[in-house]
Amino acid sequence: MNKHETQVNQDLHIHTTFSFLDSAVTEEQTLDLIASVRHAKIIGISDHFEHFDERFEEYKEAVKRWGFHVGTEIDGSEYVDEAAQLDFEYYIYHCRDHGAEYRAIENLLSTGKPVIIPHPMMMGTDLNKIPPECYIELNNRYIWRFNWKSGIGPFRDKFQFVIGSDAHQPNWLNQNVARYVALELNIEETLIFDK
Repeated sequence: MNKHETQVNQDLHIHTTFSFLDSAVTEEQTLDLIASVRHAKIIGISDHFEHFDERFEEYKEAVKRWGFHVGTEIDGSEYVDEAAQLDFEYYIYHCRDHGAEYRAIENLLSTGKPVIIPHPMMMGTDLNKIPPECYIELNNRYIWRFNWKSGIGPFRDKFQFVIGSDAHQPNWLNQNVARYVALELNIEETLIFDK
């Protein structure tokens, strides 16, 4: 078996040591390691926006050096205005079940960049309130903790779906459980970026 046979199509939800305030991120979770493992054909890095401080240009340059897509994970509406002003290729947005959280999505969509809503059941997101232009993510980290048949199943025809790892550590660089869920729900993965 060659390396390309083991790669998944796309993973846009990966954290690195740039998410230095996240205790789940290990010191081994570097861009170099992710490039070496190369578990996906299309890779995007989406470190926590609130951890950047004044380091956006350093982050962007480091991620692009490896040929990865430059994304970010935004933890709620309070960070959206600032994040929308920076040159990200896509956003992963934590949307809790509050009016301001749903309204902030419009600001992100107005950038013309893809907006991915991760682990909606974990965040308490009401998918009825999410615009259909958003992508919904199935990821390995949380999908197995909830009743995904009732939580995701009814929305199969409303949204396009992406599959992610939400990797914070090297051993999380896979999508096995999320892909199983997609198969069970007959959800087809959408590739946001070409190889």
